[in-house]
Amino acid sequence: MATPLPIGLNTYCLRSLRWNDRQLLDYAAAQKMDVIFLQDSLDPRTKDQAHWAEVKRWSEELGLKLETGGGGVFPKSPELFQASVDNIVYNARRAAAMGSKIIRMVCFGQRSSMPPGPALRHLETMVKLLKAAKSQVEDLGVRPAIEVHKDFQAWEFKQMIEAAGRDYAGIYLDTGNPVFVHEHPMTTIETLAEYAVTFHLRDSVVYEHPKGIAVQWVPLGEGNVDFPALLKRFRELCPREVSVIIKPITGRLPAILPVNDSAYWDSYPQARASEYAQFLQLAKSGGPYEKYMLIEDAPGKPAGIVPLVQAQQKEHLERSIAYGKKVLDLGRRWRS
Repeated sequence: MATPLPIGLNTYCLRSLRWNDRQLLDYAAAQKMDVIFLQDSLDPRTKDQAHWAEVKRWSEELGLKLETGGGGVFPKSPELFQASVDNIVYNARRAAAMGSKIIRMVCFGQRSSMPPGPALRHLETMVKLLKAAKSQVEDLGVRPAIEVHKDFQAWEFKQMIEAAGRDYAGIYLDTGNPVFVHEHPMTTIETLAEYAVTFHLRDSVVYEHPKGIAVQWVPLGEGNVDFPALLKRFRELCPREVSVIIKPITGRLPAILPVNDSAYWDSYPQARASEYAQFLQLAKSGGPYEKYMLIEDAPGKPAGIVPLVQAQQKEHLERSIAYGKKVLDLGRRWRS
């Protein structure tokens, strides 16, 4: 029987609670996690180098492997290229000081936020950026982990990693973002599992809609993505032990991909019909989320909604952690 993969939680799932790093570490330990992924920290001391060493000590005392990194790295203009390199190196120093072996990076928030020009041109800029920071990042003993976000498709990320150097850069594999670029998460796994350095699980409902295809994030195990199959395929294709991080980001309205509008495809001039067909099959199997969910980003939300959002985020994360442990058989510490 295969050894269970380590299980962790992504702290962004608890963003509305606005906990400091110590509170997040204590919570992860209480949930009997093996790993904590500290993402987009809200701690008031997040830029304090003394705090970085503190976080490393806390995680070691609690028996938690820690992973972290930064956010967006793509330069907003050519003149800011060096500033982007400096940002990567800064976040690599912070990650190394906290004991993380990887540094998270995001290219773009979504496909529509890319600058004018073909996506492959921006991919080439990302490769140049990664190479420009390479010597300093490697000296710190960390690896870039490029998050699969709502920007590039899996084949494009693969091209990026191969061009930057697969022994240097890796992939922050995420199952929730691919559906926003009309990609089945299984396509993502089969294309990128070999490059994964951290693996984050997020579920979605994907279904046909009169205006195209709707996608919405839901607690793990409550969408129409087959996670036992994804995890099985991941273990077949990933050559190393990688932490599996539970990452439900819920409380958001469904997004509609206007795939029936020819203008939508202008951003995907090299879209692959076979991969879209697999995504379309997923959409045909799904329907709207039927359980209760408070929508935190709905227009005109009442001022008193924050405590309810906080409670929902915590409850959805714990529901998802339970699914990861009991259904996907993830984690080690909780068994003892």
